[in-house]
Amino acid sequence: MPELPEVETVRRGLQPVMEGQRIARVETRRDGLRFPFQKDFVARLEGRIVSGLGRRAKYLMADMESGDVLLMHLGMSGSFRVTLPEGERTPGDFHYPRSENRTHDHVVFHMTSGAMISFNDPRRFGYMKIVPRAEMDAEPLLRGLGPEPLGNAFDAAMLAQSCAGKKTSLKAALLDQRVVAGLGNIYVCEALFRSHLSPKRQASTLASRSGAPTDHAKRLVGSIHTVLNAAIKAGGSSLRDHRQTDGELGYFQHSFLVYDREGEPCKTPKCKGTVRRFTQNGRSTFWCPTCQR
Repeated sequence: MPELPEVETVRRGLQPVMEGQRIARVETRRDGLRFPFQKDFVARLEGRIVSGLGRRAKYLMADMESGDVLLMHLGMSGSFRVTLPEGERTPGDFHYPRSENRTHDHVVFHMTSGAMISFNDPRRFGYMKIVPRAEMDAEPLLRGLGPEPLGNAFDAAMLAQSCAGKKTSLKAALLDQRVVAGLGNIYVCEALFRSHLSPKRQASTLASRSGAPTDHAKRLVGSIHTVLNAAIKAGGSSLRDHRQTDGELGYFQHSFLVYDREGEPCKTPKCKGTVRRFTQNGRSTFWCPTCQR
């Protein structure tokens, strides 16, 4: 499933063609995706100007001038494709051509600018829902989400406070969307490796007895920032289905230090360990038992 860097990459790709633009027409080529579309889904979007395009955790959020917000989730295989009028091109200079198979284009936004934005989702685990802005705090899909890992409020003190007293593993705590929003399996593995912390370590060790952040917490927050920013800059990681809005593949997977490197030598300087994989909370965890403690 696309994680925060992939969703942020998509947001940045959609922003130039959606933000400040009016939606002329909406095609829904199915009754729904993972969930049925609301009965007034099309009517609440057509003719509306998108006043802003944001992101919360792994959700895209298109603010409408009407006061509605269109929540969009990519699911397992969802992607957006932007088609501009002839002679124009989408921003981005990446390396791989996109398949032109449009069988699974389930929702198409036609903008008055002439741009066409298609949501393609072969597995149909993605979803879209319109929520009034005034009701966002009570929205079940968003209620209870933790802080954004790249937000100003997320620091070692906040992470230590969230993990204080937790008996769960450090990796499980980081995957808990109530602790920090938007992190997924790939980037948690990478951040833990860079901070030399074991995924099996107890989450409570990020806080001292007084609740203050330990050096482990400070190091981990720094690694989370580094990994996410690098992945966003690279356009995300293309494992299986994720694509950017111009159809190209992100390439952060070429920068993985530990994820999907089972049996390979550890990349930590002077470490003679070997990357191992084990199943943790139903997910594959990649780590170096020698240098991650």
